[in-house]
Amino acid sequence: MAYARPDARTMTCEQTQQLIQSRRAVVLTTGRNTYDRYVRQFGNECDRPAVPVASYVQTLEGQCRVHRCVEW
Repeated sequence: MAYARPDARTMTCEQTQQLIQSRRAVVLTTGRNTYDRYVRQFGNECDRPAVPVASYVQTLEGQCRVHRCVEW
């Protein structure tokens, strides 16, 4: 069953981080027409040669530190 993509802008930073931790990786809406995949800092959710790097998303409380996969 399909479900709507979570919108980071409607959650607190803690809720956003907990969602990523619980699902290991999640695609979040980050703007009106933007989204990206975010992952746990420590885990194997990135395909080699990508690694998790710090990134920030806008939440209800402002900028929130999360991680996304980037080729290294």
